Amino acid sequence: MEKLTFYIVDVFAEEKYAGNQLAVIRDAAGLSDGEMQNITKEMNYSETTFILSDDQRNGGYDVRIFTPAQEVPFAGHPTLGTAYIIQQEIIKEPVEKIILNLKVGRIPVTFNYNGKEKNVLRMKQIEPTFGQIVEPEQISQVLGINASDIDERFPVQEVSTGMFFIIVPLKTLDAVKRAKVAKEKYFKLIENRQAKAILVFCPETYSKENDLNVRVFVDYYGIPEDPATGSGNGCLAGYLVKHRYFGKDQIDIRAEQGYEIARPSLIYLRAKDTEGQIDISVGGKVVMVARGELV
Repeated sequence: MEKLTFYIVDVFAEEKYAGNQLAVIRDAAGLSDGEMQNITKEMNYSETTFILSDDQRNGGYDVRIFTPAQEVPFAGHPTLGTAYIIQQEIIKEPVEKIILNLKVGRIPVTFNYNGKEKNVLRMKQIEPTFGQIVEPEQISQVLGINASDIDERFPVQEVSTGMFFIIVPLKTLDAVKRAKVAKEKYFKLIENRQAKAILVFCPETYSKENDLNVRVFVDYYGIPEDPATGSGNGCLAGYLVKHRYFGKDQIDIRAEQGYEIARPSLIYLRAKDTEGQIDISVGGKVVMVARGELV
């Protein structure tokens, strides 16, 4: 195998060594599926992405996303982080938008270089799909919390914008901090469900500038807890407007994640429900950490 260039970036990070780590492999068309999977295991981040070519096809860049356990059709922080590398290292000049051709479809990523959202990348996610309702008693046993910790005004529900998550509304930050997955019950819960990941959130935050605190548990994909999850927070954004969590049919908020595992992250969420059609935008900053070669 020829030497391949790789990059390490932190995504949804306001500074280096925060947010969610991502490895990006460039010019990877010559790799087999098994080689991509083995490299991902070696990197051991929640995801690793592979840019198949420096050249565009069908108006976008072909990209594949792997977790240490398997390939996935879509994930948020790999999409933003990979778009950042394409702009910085392949195009090497400012652009307004880059299209990534992923398994889930074509995902546009926009770039902001000035103003209030300077250096924030945003991706438009596909329209959310709302799935099964989960009983509060069942999910509370999986998370090791009390059923009374769950905000009964809103459902515990499966939501997808390309990858399904179980969205769990909690009342307090204390309940979020106490959440801990009981693996046997967790794997039994997800056995016959499309959703394999669990996102819990509450309106209390560590930082007063933020609107929600979020935690995401992803044992099925080989990582116990994710420090920043663009796909999951995109599902959350759709959930919030569908169920009018803030009493409105649109949101423009900041969600914090990763504080409990010392990887503080910040995710910018926008969503609008127009007669049942929900448009979702997820944003964040990306910071370069390292570059090198695989041999």
